[in-house]
Amino acid sequence: MRRAVCPGSFDPVTNGHLDIIERASRLFDEVVVAVGVNASKNRMFTADERMEMLRESCAGWSNVSVDGFSGLLTTFCVEHDVHAIVKGLRAVSDFDYELQMAQMNASLTDIETVFVPTSPEYSFLASSLVKEVATFGGNVSRLVPDHVYARLTARLAEIAARA
Repeated sequence: MRRAVCPGSFDPVTNGHLDIIERASRLFDEVVVAVGVNASKNRMFTADERMEMLRESCAGWSNVSVDGFSGLLTTFCVEHDVHAIVKGLRAVSDFDYELQMAQMNASLTDIETVFVPTSPEYSFLASSLVKEVATFGGNVSRLVPDHVYARLTARLAEIAARA
């Protein structure tokens, strides 16, 4: 069985992420979307919230599951019998960083990294940009699934109420 992992923070999941996950689901028998859990990083959504949004977003793909991980991705891969990491590339700058990461991962375990170019309509899209634009009142509804947009606007309202 060909198993792959699509790792990320997904804070929040965007349509660009989902494009890569969907395409990976056509290439591999099973795809695990691995949500990085790092307590020291300040995220808008908790790991459980991010995994919940991803599960709802990926419900249409029967060969896609969602799980969390902390520590090294390669450790997660070994523990889950995963032999490929799928990474989306938006620009050459992504490739420079991801190539180094792929080579480091390969030096640690017997794992391949598969680079999938982002679809042109999502080449500018990043979770951090979505959050920033939404924070300043920009309409990001076309950049994330509807249920994620609802949670994002609700969270921003909670943050504004506390300020």
